[in-house]
Amino acid sequence: MPGQTPEGEKLYKGEITAYLSIVFILLVTFMGAALESASIQTAKNYYRADMNRAIECMFAEYQKELLEEYDIFALEGSYETGAYSEGGLFRRLAYYGADSIGQEVRRIQFLTDNGCQAFCEQAAFYMKHKYGLSGAERLLEKTGLWKRQEEEAEKYGQVEEEKQAELSRLLEENEGELPDQDNPVAHFDMLKSTPLLALVTPRSMQVSEKSVLLSDMASHRGLNAGYGDFTDVPGPSGTTCDILFGEYVLEHFSAASAGGRAGALDYEIEYILEGKASDRENLEGVAGRLLFLRFVPNYLYIQTDSEMRAEAEGLALTLCSLLAVPAISEAAAQVILLAWAYGESILDIRALLGGNRVPLTKTKESWQLGLSSLLTLGTAEDRSDGADVEGGLKYEEYIRMLLFLERKEDAAIRALDMIEQDLRIRRGQSYFYVDYCVSKVEFFSTCTFRRGITYCFPTYFGYR
Repeated sequence: MPGQTPEGEKLYKGEITAYLSIVFILLVTFMGAALESASIQTAKNYYRADMNRAIECMFAEYQKELLEEYDIFALEGSYETGAYSEGGLFRRLAYYGADSIGQEVRRIQFLTDNGCQAFCEQAAFYMKHKYGLSGAERLLEKTGLWKRQEEEAEKYGQVEEEKQAELSRLLEENEGELPDQDNPVAHFDMLKSTPLLALVTPRSMQVSEKSVLLSDMASHRGLNAGYGDFTDVPGPSGTTCDILFGEYVLEHFSAASAGGRAGALDYEIEYILEGKASDRENLEGVAGRLLFLRFVPNYLYIQTDSEMRAEAEGLALTLCSLLAVPAISEAAAQVILLAWAYGESILDIRALLGGNRVPLTKTKESWQLGLSSLLTLGTAEDRSDGADVEGGLKYEEYIRMLLFLERKEDAAIRALDMIEQDLRIRRGQSYFYVDYCVSKVEFFSTCTFRRGITYCFPTYFGYR
């Protein structure tokens, strides 16, 4: 610089050199750090890509027959050995390129976990995507009626017992009894003591005698269980989900009215509703439930028909003519009306099992059973298989009502019972167990870089 001594100029140049050296070192350090960071981040991305590819390849090995037959995705976790272990999952990840990554399962869900949540969600998603929500919304409008009918069935079951108990008490107090001949009250007792299937099975129907060992079923054995919470993964729920699940069952399983198929049981939907060991027991249980659902509207209608009430009261007076106690004839008339409605309900179930239609509520035109015919119901003279009423509902539509009213967790595990038995018997997959079928999983992966740097990350996969 002008006016500066040689010594000062040398010192100035030295300061500039030192400053530039420091700047250069800082710049090189920064660039080295950036390169190292980029290198580590690239390695992280590679490891994540390896893990994503591996888990997607692993879950692409879904159980093919389960999808083909039942439209459910699941990874058969035993890999055809019949014995599940997490090691099998780790080996498949390693096979697909994640062998250099340390793995542990943070959370996992099988089809049977949490009340068969994953199974119900997939079933609902399938029905929603196939048919949309418009059908479910139409059915949603009927659910209130279905619930009321169930409540009314329970209430009128108590009414029936009370009316019969009142008649028995009055007869006992007056030391009298009703004649046996042409007595609907006595015939009512006979009908109730007769096995229900003997009354409701149409002549054209041969009841299946298939049975299973309940101890072999998923619903009756100790299950392999997952762990961890998947509440952060949204899924369908609520009444709409219940309706969609019922529609899934109706589409994928056989019912008594369809004649069954070559599986463990012929009446699969009846098993899903009842959970008994044999087709006969399950059909009888469902028929009993339908009987009371039909009894309520039948009894309500008969109370409003003045001609039918008058006919029942006239017969009651004839039966009680020797007793001369008005209270007894009134009580007898009520029991006759109950018996008449019960007999009509038997014909309704017989019609449904025969493939005919039965209306939800009766009219004079759709009522089938005359009071005189009630006395021959269930005897050798009984020849009626029930009428087909235009505009009525078929058996499957009444089953839809029962499926909605059934506790979903119970129905779901029994549906999985049928799926498991079907694949084991018809498809010959003796290794298949529904509680080994993985639906959702999250792995926690650990990677080690140079100089001891570790990187941990989660990877989730779930079928929908």
